[in-house]
Amino acid sequence: MLVYKIAIAGASSLLGRELKEVLSESPLAAATFILLDEDSALGQLDQVGDEITFIKAIEADTFGHVDFTFFCGSESLTRKHWRQALRDGSTVLDMSGALDQESGVLIRAPWLGTETVAPDLFTPAVVPACPAALALALVLDRLQQAAPVRFAAATLLQPASEFGRGAMDELHQQTVNLLSFQGLPRAIYDAQVAYNLLSGMGESSTANLSAVDARIRRHYDALAAGRWPALALQVIHAPVFHGQTFSIAVEMERPVDISALEEALSGEHVDLVLEDTDSPSNLAATGQNDVLVRMRPELGESRNTSQTSRLWLWAACDNLRLNAQNAVECALDLRRLRPQGTVQ
Repeated sequence: MLVYKIAIAGASSLLGRELKEVLSESPLAAATFILLDEDSALGQLDQVGDEITFIKAIEADTFGHVDFTFFCGSESLTRKHWRQALRDGSTVLDMSGALDQESGVLIRAPWLGTETVAPDLFTPAVVPACPAALALALVLDRLQQAAPVRFAAATLLQPASEFGRGAMDELHQQTVNLLSFQGLPRAIYDAQVAYNLLSGMGESSTANLSAVDARIRRHYDALAAGRWPALALQVIHAPVFHGQTFSIAVEMERPVDISALEEALSGEHVDLVLEDTDSPSNLAATGQNDVLVRMRPELGESRNTSQTSRLWLWAACDNLRLNAQNAVECALDLRRLRPQGTVQ
């Protein structure tokens, strides 16, 4: 059996923790793992599956003979070290999104199977598509099987976990402080996010919703490759710790049987919820491998209850798990470039 060597840079992050769990459940579970991070996490005891190890610093020879390097920490960590990993022959998978505008880097989602360009030995890095873009792409790709989609618009409710552990801690502390009539910490958001919905943050915020919006659009466009309509998108920060939720409006080119739409949406990686009592939510999606979707047809003037050309979708996904799953799928797809399990 081929045994790969895998480095996880940013191992102590929320995304790193989720990646380790998904890897331990994947065909790559038998790999040898190196856990890496920035200074604040060095020396922490950690594990992947049954393998226990320490988090180490990135040094000059860290990436020697490493087959895959997952960058799942800060964007600055990725930008500082990804070329070093590339020079040492490692395949780079950037989960931080820092490299999605670098020349030759590919944005990918193997579940869709719609990419027009596949990675090869000259691809400098692969960016697994961000979870919001992947969830939206999965839904629209399924609907396209029933009829062409004319228009799609989505409002994304973004959780604190997308901005890291510090953002979750600040949301928690703001909630506690409001209840005890104390001042609010604002180091990350520079705004009150507890009990509040926001389309933008304070001037000193390190959580940038405009950057999130732009990244989702880039990743969606890369996955769509002209197959689906341009996406109208609004990103709102919600006062929740984890799980992305979406309100999605879709217009088809022609009326379609509602049963055909339900059949198209149902399938692998998408869980169509048929009962109102089981509505998708960020809590229901936590730990789930699929995107949860509830469909409500918009009936026309004819009030025909069997067909519709317009529909509303309410969807939810575990953003960290979806990101980690997509990254592992990308690595499994890239194994064909490393048939011997060693640096080529």
